[in-house]
Amino acid sequence: MDNPGYRRGSFNSMQSGTSDEDMVEIAGATLDSSGTDDVLPLDRDVSRGHSTFNGEGLNGASKMMDFLEEPIPGVGTYEDFNTIDWVREKSKDRDRHREIANKSKESTWALLQSVSDAFSGWLLMLLIGLMAGSLAGLIDISAHWMTDLKEGVCLSGFWFNHEHCCWTSNETTFIERDKCPQWRSWAELIVGQPDGAFAYIVNYLMYVIWALLFSFLAVSLVRSFAPYACGSGIPEIKTILSGFIIRGYLGKWTLVIKTITLVLAVSSGLSLGKEGPLVHVACCCGNILCHLFTKYSKNEAKRREVLSAAAAAGVSVAFGAPIGGVLFSLEEVSYYFPLKTLWRSFFAALVAAFTLRSINPFGNSRLVLFYVEFHAPWHLLELIPFIMLGIFGGLWGAFFIRTNIAWCRRRKTTKLGRYPVLEVLVVTAITAIIAFPNDYTRISTSELISELFNDCGLLDSSKLCDYINDNTTKTTDDRAAGPNVYTAMWQLALALIFKIFITIITFGMKVPSGLFIPSLAVGAIAGRLLGIGMEQLAYYHHDWVIFKGWCSPGADCITPGLYAMVGAAACLGGVTRMTVSLVVIMFELTGGLEYIVPLMAAAMTSKWVADAIGREGIYDAHIRLNGYPFLEAKEEFTHKTLAMDVMRPRRNDPPLTVLTQDGLKVEDVETLISETTYSGFPVVVSRESQRLVGFVLKRDLVISIENARKRQDGIVSSSDIYFTEHIPPQPPSSPSTLKLRKVMDLSPFTVTDHTAMEIVVDIFRKLGLRQCLVTHNGRLLGIITKKDILKHMAQVVNQDPDSILFN
Repeated sequence: MDNPGYRRGSFNSMQSGTSDEDMVEIAGATLDSSGTDDVLPLDRDVSRGHSTFNGEGLNGASKMMDFLEEPIPGVGTYEDFNTIDWVREKSKDRDRHREIANKSKESTWALLQSVSDAFSGWLLMLLIGLMAGSLAGLIDISAHWMTDLKEGVCLSGFWFNHEHCCWTSNETTFIERDKCPQWRSWAELIVGQPDGAFAYIVNYLMYVIWALLFSFLAVSLVRSFAPYACGSGIPEIKTILSGFIIRGYLGKWTLVIKTITLVLAVSSGLSLGKEGPLVHVACCCGNILCHLFTKYSKNEAKRREVLSAAAAAGVSVAFGAPIGGVLFSLEEVSYYFPLKTLWRSFFAALVAAFTLRSINPFGNSRLVLFYVEFHAPWHLLELIPFIMLGIFGGLWGAFFIRTNIAWCRRRKTTKLGRYPVLEVLVVTAITAIIAFPNDYTRISTSELISELFNDCGLLDSSKLCDYINDNTTKTTDDRAAGPNVYTAMWQLALALIFKIFITIITFGMKVPSGLFIPSLAVGAIAGRLLGIGMEQLAYYHHDWVIFKGWCSPGADCITPGLYAMVGAAACLGGVTRMTVSLVVIMFELTGGLEYIVPLMAAAMTSKWVADAIGREGIYDAHIRLNGYPFLEAKEEFTHKTLAMDVMRPRRNDPPLTVLTQDGLKVEDVETLISETTYSGFPVVVSRESQRLVGFVLKRDLVISIENARKRQDGIVSSSDIYFTEHIPPQPPSSPSTLKLRKVMDLSPFTVTDHTAMEIVVDIFRKLGLRQCLVTHNGRLLGIITKKDILKHMAQVVNQDPDSILFN
């Protein structure tokens, strides 16, 4: 669709927001934050700098001006909550490339500019990686410190967390390595004694008070400064990457508030993680940095390529998994992912991981808190418990999605949604009160996962490693569990029940909340419990058939930490329906190639079981709940309907509103625009013939007419508007004529009325269309928008078609 009439720039006084019944709508996602604000500014003086016109002067012999010969601010831009035109944006980029290539042959300076343009993409990826890695390091360090602040403070420096405070102490013992004189609990500071019932109550109260303070600050900041900073952000990013525009969602305020409140929310002890929101943070970085390069700031399709790479960088720093980040962006969030974007995503993820590694937030030269290495191999028969964990993960994922969506729908439709601050405070209080007595829920979820993944060694002091040594030689072979192991198992079982239910009501509150870490924790607890059970079964019954031949007495057969890792992957896969990227992320976490098969078996089993219960992952379910216009590329449309069954107008509806290529006056168009809520109009030869000429957007019409009134003398309400190539001679006394052919799309996508809807749906998905016109023998019959398709797809599966409307 090479149409030189499409231009970009600022936008003047367009009426904001079209109704839910807009004739022209698109479903995609576009994130646009302007250079000075999150909302595209209104250009108050669009005539500034444009004083050259074609023609013989404003009062010359030719009073008709071929408008839009130069770029006009506002034409070709998009309104909020609308969809970009992928075809037009790609066409603009090809024109830009062609112009640069032609100029590069003329001079050395133009050649250097061409090289600079080609290099700008890689420079942008470098900046995104540096910024995302730095922010991730800052979030990790701050969250670790504030989490420990709930339990005490370091006297040698209040900015030290518990672990760093005791690093330099010479008075710590190996058994009690977390105790040192420099670190004081709140009970020691307030009542002067570390132990006893009163000290326990003081520590309990301080834990709850700090948790409530952190969560109150988080929800207050989100509510006051950046409402878009709440939640995970991944459903909205998927929608934005598909072409939809949500202005401000990736803006400066959202980035600042999300970074601050993410630290507060994680530190409050709520059952949420920072990994999902880190993807949102990285995409904010990408969107803001796009404004440094005109190539990306002026083209919404190119910007989305950058955001896909930024999402990969976000997962890279969240899990320390650069390759997994690239695959996550490709598998889970991206709508358009060309090969060039794959390379740049890899580079951005690499730079982000390198930056985080240089910051070293955990002080162990690792990118994540729960990095582990296993040394014992697994046996083929262990695939049975691994598949059992996969089944559990699938059941948990399906259960979580249904219950969480039901709770979020209740929040949206009842009074509960009117009191977000109170909801967050109540959930935080419940979480803190229940979590404190249990050692495994009191610590941060990342530390819990780290302990569950851990392979017990000779020097471990954890209760999970309290095994009975029945010989004089210290080994790490399978041994009988001691009393502390059974105590830990009871605590873990209670923690599992608590995590399952509290995560359901936590995810979706008005604070930044990721789902990766809680899902990993649920699976890790279930896996560790199963692993310990298998280990003790092998120890006491090594002569059973399932153990005979590969597990001899005293050998190190079972690794409970491996079961925890497989369970974590299964539960995360059940919730998100990730497969390839999930396995690679978990593999990069452990560094063990030999465990890929157990992870693959668990991930695939989890996906199959969850898909058998419900096809949607948690992000797709939230997209549908919020009514975002998103066409899922993974779903097949198998119903035998035709374009004529879906198009508007329907049989008893008023005729389609159209413009004719001539015979219209400015006042006619302005009246039509003010009386309708459509966002675009087909242009036909005449109302009698209904032969299609093109399609014009309402936004472009409004901006063009307003600019013409300011820039061209003689444009009045009675001026004629023409969309034709040649204008017939006008009487000398007639007002100036306005030619708007160049704001019209001369090659709109059309299908015939008998085209199968499965073909129409494929066209919309693969080309990212805003709308498609329906014709019969060249005569215009109607129009199909993305919203029409989404409504139709909801109807054929007996869902409420109005449920897809964006609110």
